[in-house]
Order: sequence, then structure tokens, then C-alpha cells
Amino acid sequence: MLTILEKKIIAAIQADIPVAHRPYQKIAQNLNVSEETLLEKLKDLCEKGVIRRFGATLRHQKSGYAANAMVAWKVDEHNITQVGQQFAAFKEVSHCYRRNPTLEWPYNLYTMVHAKDEESCRQTARRMAAKASVKDYNLLFSRRELKKTSMNYFPAHNDD
Repeated sequence: MLTILEKKIIAAIQADIPVAHRPYQKIAQNLNVSEETLLEKLKDLCEKGVIRRFGATLRHQKSGYAANAMVAWKVDEHNITQVGQQFAAFKEVSHCYRRNPTLEWPYNLYTMVHAKDEESCRQTARRMAAKASVKDYNLLFSRRELKKTSMNYFPAHNDD
């Protein structure tokens, strides 16, 4: 069970983090707790596995990228961690996930590649494939963004 303060902290960090020199201090002030208390609670929530990660959402259209592609890779399971780490190191990659393949769709590693145009996405995928010696992959280009929001686990006004 989460405490009321823990729920308030989760509600505060599930939205955009303030762009500030000390963003956690601003969040703590809004919660009427010290920055030290907030950081201790966040560390505890991470250690308990309640919070798995903090992530940034890339609004690629606003950052100069006009194209993105989800690249589905068929990677030998024995090498998937190593290949995933190689792929994640590419500056053009914002996401890298391992997923279970199916008989109809044998891909087990996925990366989101961002670039100025579709050909640049293809070039990046070719460089990635060469680096990791992966031959079987498929590019799925985004055509239209229908929804892009973060999960909202606790409303900011919730007191229980």
C-alpha cells in the first residue's frame, strides 16, 4: 500500500517535470515537503519497484525530426541483451524494447529511430544492422500521431 504522500509524489511526477535548475525542489515545494524528503521517497519508490524508470518524451516534430520509424528486429535470444545495448547507444534511438515474438511476427527487439527524413531512418537502421550483424528487420514508419500521453496513475488532487 502506498501512503498519501507517496501517491501525491507519483501524481506530481507523472506530468511534466519542471524545467529548472532544481526541478525536485520545485516539486517538493508544491507538495509542502523538503527536497530531501522528496528525493528519499523517490529513491524508496524506485528501490521497491513502484517506479521503474523516469523517461523523457521526445516530441520529434518540435525538435527538428520529420520522420520516425519503429524498427522491428529478429535477434538471436542469446545475443539480445548485447544487441539491445548496441542499438540503444545510437543517438537516433529513443526507445529499445525486447518483446515476445509470435509465429506470424518473429521480431523480438524494437527500436524507435528518429531522423530528418525517412531515408535517414533507413540509413540508421542499416548502420545498426551492420554493427550488430542483424539481417532480419522491418521498418514501420509513423504516418500520423493519434495519441501521445503519459500514464496517469493518480490524479493530482487525490488525497487518498
